[in-house]
Amino acid sequence: MQVKALDQRSASDAQPLAGLAAMPMALALVESTTPRELRLRSRQLLGNSLGLAWVECLYLDSSGRWVGRDNSEARFNCDEFSHPYAHAIRTGKPVTLGVGEARTRLDHPGFQAQIASLSGDLRLHVRPLRLQDSSREWLGVLAFVTEAATLTKLMECSDFVAFEALLCRLWSRLASSQGERQKSAVLRDSLAKLNDNTRRQGLAAKLASDLLGNSIAMQELRQQVIRAAETNLAVLLQGETGTGKDVVARAIHRFSARAKAPFMAINCAAIPESLLESELFGHSKGAFSGADQAREGLIAQADGGTLFLDEIGDMPLALQAKLLRVLESGRYRPLGSNEERCADLRLIAATHQPLREQIKQQRFRADLYYRLGQFPLSLPSLSARREDIAFLAEHFVADFCAREERSEMGITPAALRQLKERDYPGNVRELKNLIDYACAMTPAGGDIEALLLPSDTASGADSATPETSATLSKIHDLRQAVRDYEAQLISQRLLYYGGNRALAAESLGIPKRTLSHKCQLLELDAK
Repeated sequence: MQVKALDQRSASDAQPLAGLAAMPMALALVESTTPRELRLRSRQLLGNSLGLAWVECLYLDSSGRWVGRDNSEARFNCDEFSHPYAHAIRTGKPVTLGVGEARTRLDHPGFQAQIASLSGDLRLHVRPLRLQDSSREWLGVLAFVTEAATLTKLMECSDFVAFEALLCRLWSRLASSQGERQKSAVLRDSLAKLNDNTRRQGLAAKLASDLLGNSIAMQELRQQVIRAAETNLAVLLQGETGTGKDVVARAIHRFSARAKAPFMAINCAAIPESLLESELFGHSKGAFSGADQAREGLIAQADGGTLFLDEIGDMPLALQAKLLRVLESGRYRPLGSNEERCADLRLIAATHQPLREQIKQQRFRADLYYRLGQFPLSLPSLSARREDIAFLAEHFVADFCAREERSEMGITPAALRQLKERDYPGNVRELKNLIDYACAMTPAGGDIEALLLPSDTASGADSATPETSATLSKIHDLRQAVRDYEAQLISQRLLYYGGNRALAAESLGIPKRTLSHKCQLLELDAK
């Protein structure tokens, strides 16, 4: 089986393994006693007979890694796509590309080391190996590098097909006798896991327009939302107010199998206790004063879909027991009705309250808590992902301009710095309200300045401490008081920035020349 023989005959009748030449090669393969020996002989036979520049036969070891030349230094994780071996197995199709192209596109260090000494004008060909009568039993991959013309003729050669079939059959039999089938199971599991992870990552990326932020915390949250959506478990969302629990609940529904069914939501803290049961369970005609007709509750309306109970920590204890029965049996009874009904729904609950503390105070049922928490999700506060503040602020500015039909506006660096430094007890909701106010106060054609942002703390007489009130009562010269305060503020800011007037001016939202002028008037010695 030589390249010269391939060149002398046409592709249609090329039989490089025909006749007596094929017999010694087949016999050499058949005499192999282990899969390792078989792989070694196949490499040697192909390399010597075809004059290939490089040939490799890889298999999957017990740790789920592709191993070449039975050398621990040439290992490749099967779920990495920066080398072509896993890609060929996952797709079930051969991979062909130029060596030069592989150096540019594939950045796996181990693979790059394998092809480092090869000429860039050669072609790399990777073939997945499996039994022809089995779509599941993966054995390994055969990879080699040769010239383009040789590769074309080899792919049209029926003898090569026969050689590959013999290799796979012998490999399968030897592997079966040595218990290597377990490795194939590892590969299938790894590939299935890889496909699931790839799919989930794609779905999580679609969530980026709803659950905003590029921080690690938000990336993990989006992945958890997709995981939750894949199940029918009850989800308990816990987090501070303003962290977007309602947005997460809708996202879980949208990516679940119930997406085409209704999504019903209610805030348990916003409905009077006397009406909450009727809102949830519905009522029959005449059930109470004013019930002049029957009415379906949210449980009935959410049948087949999702019911979102926000601020469930405020639900009365008596109603908690009835809700628990719905979750455990799927049955409920509207107010004033003698007939039970069935409901198939997925429950998502949310609260900012510490439910464990409420259980200790006997204000929340422990059995309901554990039933709700089948899939707990904790939403990060804005202080836990401060790196998202600039991104969120710019998004909210763009949203305001589109909503209010205003021309585009930006945010000055000083304003962004101030946004990053302040506290947000109201989390993302507070930041959005802050940006909306600043946008409304910004003149057309301008950018949001730091001076337009509301103060971080409450102002006014009601918030003044006794010490502050006493100090204010001693002021008899307003101009001097303003001058003193301005001097103190500028001095502190210059001290914070090590005397750098440019940074101090930027943080105060004023030009550097204005700050320099004020320093001169106020007799400040900053440099």
